[in-house]
Amino acid sequence: SFLTQCRPLSVSMGNAIKFVKWNITRIPPDMPEDQAKRSLIETINKFIRERVYLAGEAISKTYARTKINNGDVILTYACSSLIVKVLKDAHDSGKKFSVIVVDSRPKLEGRECLRRLVNHGICCSYVLISAISYVIKEVSKVFLGAHALLANGYVKSRVGSSMIAMMANAYNVPVLVCCETYKFSDRVQTDSFVSNELGDPDDLVPISLYSERDTLAEWRDTPSLHLLNLVYDVTPPDFISMVVTEVGMIPCTSVPVVLRVQNPETC
Repeated sequence: SFLTQCRPLSVSMGNAIKFVKWNITRIPPDMPEDQAKRSLIETINKFIRERVYLAGEAISKTYARTKINNGDVILTYACSSLIVKVLKDAHDSGKKFSVIVVDSRPKLEGRECLRRLVNHGICCSYVLISAISYVIKEVSKVFLGAHALLANGYVKSRVGSSMIAMMANAYNVPVLVCCETYKFSDRVQTDSFVSNELGDPDDLVPISLYSERDTLAEWRDTPSLHLLNLVYDVTPPDFISMVVTEVGMIPCTSVPVVLRVQNPETC
């Protein structure tokens, strides 16, 4: 309840909480409290090590890196720590490629991605999402991170990802989504309005460089004006070429199969 009040639970957080609750039910009633706590902590640490850390290592070094070739122009959007790791590991393995980082307001997360990649010695370009139609012609592959992978194959990610995937599909550029399986969800969603997280609407108010007063500074005083700051959008599986996970490279439609194999107790 406390976590939910701070911020709406992400799919990965919800899955982690379900995992902890399920393991609590497996603790024998006659087990001493101290031993039960130690056992639960070990289980949680094992989940973090295997499903988060080692999963990222497997995705990056076993699967995703093989999809990057010399001379590739890789496009990525916003800032996914997993995508940054994939690109860094590919660069460390000796592969020569360049990266186009696409960004958008209001968060401009791509700046952090750009900083990490440039500091690692990777050749990068930086554009806003409004220029995607101009740079997509040069791109050989698109790598995207994911907030969640839904049971109907839709990819939930930072708002703008669907537009990137749509443009790539229009130009026959393969789109690879890197996602750990702990982000897989049994929920179904086909649009961004049924369920989403709302950001601070004031983030959408532009910061003027030429005037001391913003045009929308007092937007709350206008009853007919509402600012909608969606945090995520959903991308149809038709726009996704492949999902790279720690269990292999799979199509989006394989989410229910992976969930049945990894969580047989919930089936």
